[in-house]
This record gives sequence, structure tokens and C-alpha cells, in this order.
Amino acid sequence: MPTTPQEEARAALDAAGQLPDAEIELAAVALQFARIDAPEADWRAAAGTLSELAQAAVAAATANPTADAGDAEGRREVLAQVIHGRFGFAGDTETYDDLANANLIRVAERRRGLPVALGILWLHAAEAAGWTAHGIDFPGHFLLAVEGGRGQALVDVYAGGDGLAAPELRALLKRIEGEKAELRPGLLRLMDKRAVLLRLQNNIKLRRLRAGDLSGALACTEDMLRLAPDQALLWREAGLMNQRLDRIGAALGCLDKSLEIEPEGEAARRIRSVIEELRHRLN
Repeated sequence: MPTTPQEEARAALDAAGQLPDAEIELAAVALQFARIDAPEADWRAAAGTLSELAQAAVAAATANPTADAGDAEGRREVLAQVIHGRFGFAGDTETYDDLANANLIRVAERRRGLPVALGILWLHAAEAAGWTAHGIDFPGHFLLAVEGGRGQALVDVYAGGDGLAAPELRALLKRIEGEKAELRPGLLRLMDKRAVLLRLQNNIKLRRLRAGDLSGALACTEDMLRLAPDQALLWREAGLMNQRLDRIGAALGCLDKSLEIEPEGEAARRIRSVIEELRHRLN
């Protein structure tokens, strides 16, 4: 039986990893990830904030018949007023790379976060209101789409919930990819719940790698695999990190698992050569 907050959280991630994507409670799982990184933090208080946010979204939706009837832009305005207006959540423009910005407990405490962390709040509030919303895997920047009966409203959650029409999207893309970038098909890729949660944790993994904390990055990857045990890319990353840490047996186990899931392709060929090299080192 789990005895520590981190063990409890990891058991919850294991359970979530067995669920179909539609049954995942996005904010609840994000809180479990946050408990692992901040076991001393008051996660129940953060859960209370999320509950208050959901209740406020329900009340605001009920009070706006036009939005509730299916007006996507109206829904965006309602959610922006609740999340950024009433509750005061905002993008952290001063200490963007602070790991707290990807920890939902700390985000709830500080009212500041990364785009994907704020996006989880939006998705949580929209679901409570009975509205459909999706994360959008825009290049270099997490966006959100709020659905309505007459289309969708694109949202920059990091910019206070501003709506994004084509001119704003083009300007955002140019800031990210350069002045020659133009809008093109496939830019607005919908994300399922697992993908949103993995993107949240990927921010932590990458920041740890940049800081030289390879063990911490590996631990983050292993926890991501609890939620997404069929992700060959994550198994490859865990295997290569174990290799760098000279944990050869663990590296081989992870890399073999990646090949079970994805046996064909260029990545699989590269991994087979790494496995062969590692087995030689064991002999």
C-alpha cells in the first residue's frame, strides 16, 4: 500500500494510465504529477481552488444563455472572465522557466503558470460548464479551442484568454518561426487529454535536462510513462537517459519495451544498434 504522498500520487498515475483517454480527469491527474514534485505542498487546497473554479464556471455559464446555447466566442469570454478576471490566473512573464509554472499546485497558489498549465484550468472549467474544449498543439505555443454550435473560438490562454482570428494567429506564428512563416494546413492539431498532460510534464523534463539534472529528467519521464505506458518515444528517452547514467540493465529494459511497441522505422533501427552496443558492454 502507498505510504507517502509521492507513492500515493504514482499509484494514482498508474491507475489513470489504464483508463481510456475520455475518462481521464485532466486536472486531477495534473495534481498527482504536482504532488510528486512538491510533496510538501498543500495539494488539497489546490484541489479546493479547482473545485471553486469549476463551480464558478457552471454559474457563469448558466447566467449567459447565449454562450450556453452554443456561441463559441461567448463561451471564450465567459471562461476568460472567470479564470483570468475573477480568479486572477495569468501567464508568468517574469519567471517563465520557473518549474513552479508547470506544477498545478504551485500554479493554483501563485495564480501564475505556463500556457499548458493555464490550458488545463480552461479545459477543467469548460468541462464543468458542459462545454467542449481541446488543447491545440500550435508550433511552439499551447493554444486552446472552445467549441460551439457555430464553430470554435481559438484562445491564447497565456495572454489572458484573448481570442485569435487569422491575423493574430499569423502574427503569433511569425514571432515563433520568423517573419517568413505563414499559416498552413495542419497547424491547429487537436490534442487529447494524455497529450496535454504529457506536454505539461515535458516542460519539467526539458528544464531539468537543461539544468544538467539527468536523474530528475529520468524520474519525470518514468512518471509520464505511468500515464502513457504505450508511448514508444518515452521508452526510448528513458532508455537513453539510463544509458547516460550507466544503468545498462535498465536501459536495455526500456529500449526493448520501445521496440515491442514500435518495431519498425528509422527510430527502431537506431535503437537496435544501441541495444547491440549495450549488450556488448555487458559481455
